[in-house]
Amino acid sequence: MSSIVEKVSEVVEPITTEMHYELVDIEYVKEGKNWFLRVYIDKPSGITLEDCAEVSEKVSEKLDQIKPDPFPHAYFLEVSSPGAERPLKKEEDYQNALGKTINISLYEPVEGEKIYEGVLEEITESSLTLSIRIKTRTKEMTFDRKKIAKARLAIVF
Repeated sequence: MSSIVEKVSEVVEPITTEMHYELVDIEYVKEGKNWFLRVYIDKPSGITLEDCAEVSEKVSEKLDQIKPDPFPHAYFLEVSSPGAERPLKKEEDYQNALGKTINISLYEPVEGEKIYEGVLEEITESSLTLSIRIKTRTKEMTFDRKKIAKARLAIVF
């Protein structure tokens, strides 16, 4: 599936750049019996329904022109905002998240847990450090970036 995402990215990135949107992420996933191609876009002022419709129309047009068709299944195209819990994918995403609360999922447990949430305090090429609140105290933990399956901004209530 990653080759499909790569091919779609090659088509979508120039479109979003030209339209002054940031391409945040692309997913090609099966849910139930259906396949979905999800394109997540953003811009500083936020994304509107009109933005999504405009990008969807241009992306759909371009994807229909790819020969041979890279999609082995029929799919639904969805274009949307990454939402408040935006995924952290690029280095710039992590830099923008410094000082903010994030949620990470690990490939394997660290101290018996695979999911951590805390304030992103430091980021290096190979690791990131979170300040994690545990009951009445705060603990700093450093994680190897290669062991992080997913990272996203977290909403704090």
